[in-house]
Amino acid sequence: MEEIIRLFPEGIQHELNSRIGNRWDQLQEIRLRLNRPLELIFHTKQEWLNQALPNKLDFVHIINQLSEYSLYRMEEELREGYMTIEGGHRVGLAGKVNTLNGAVKAIQFITFLNIRIAKEKIGVATKIMPYLYHQGYLNTLIVGAPQTGKTTLIRDIARIISTGWKNVPAKKVGVIDERSEIAASIKGVPQHDLGLRTDVMDACPKAEGMMMMIRSMSPEILIVDEIGGKKDVDALLEALNAGVVVVCSVHGQTLEELKKRPTIQALINQRIFHRYLILDSTLSMGRFRGIHDAEGKRMS
Repeated sequence: MEEIIRLFPEGIQHELNSRIGNRWDQLQEIRLRLNRPLELIFHTKQEWLNQALPNKLDFVHIINQLSEYSLYRMEEELREGYMTIEGGHRVGLAGKVNTLNGAVKAIQFITFLNIRIAKEKIGVATKIMPYLYHQGYLNTLIVGAPQTGKTTLIRDIARIISTGWKNVPAKKVGVIDERSEIAASIKGVPQHDLGLRTDVMDACPKAEGMMMMIRSMSPEILIVDEIGGKKDVDALLEALNAGVVVVCSVHGQTLEELKKRPTIQALINQRIFHRYLILDSTLSMGRFRGIHDAEGKRMS
């Protein structure tokens, strides 16, 4: 995890190495708040580094590392509120926001940071692939609360589909990675393994990205993370009408909850998705509460 440790001043580096030890594989987030104890979030608990209270100079050091000493290089990130670093790790930014004509122009004073540790788990989707395939791939919706492993799962699904498995040949996969979390691209180059036949539209709004990908790269399967608004749903329907199979994810706990959201409810009622994978936040990351068919009947 050298790409993460190098961001911090030497004193905080020492505290992090001492506390984390060999537990990097269990670490989910490192959260920093100005003049407050640094917070470590593991799979099953959180810990505080009371000896590490990041001050203004510490934040300046970290921002300099992130921007390579040029805030101009972070112009887009300062507007969006996050950036992706080497290794696919995502750094969330918060603080005093500047606006122009009612729109966010930049985060001027960054006083909160959240480093989300990228977890590439090769093979995590292997056991569920037979449910997603029946004489061809099936439109699939992955449902889960934050930090239940939706992105990790959808990333591995992309890898398997675009590489092929058992007797199923590899397909052309298009990934719309609006927040640079699936592929974790840096300057357009994915940091994660997405398979042999995957193309990525990075940092592009989902609705526009789906149409751009269909026009430019003719994918057979579209992979989209966290659909939500009407524009996303409209673009998804256009993709389906173009003959493209869609695998996407959405925030939620149950199908019943999703049916209360007008845009998602319409997709469920039209039986757009043939498979629903429900992740369980009470179990370990990536575990399923159930797999359901288009009628909502549980299959596993």
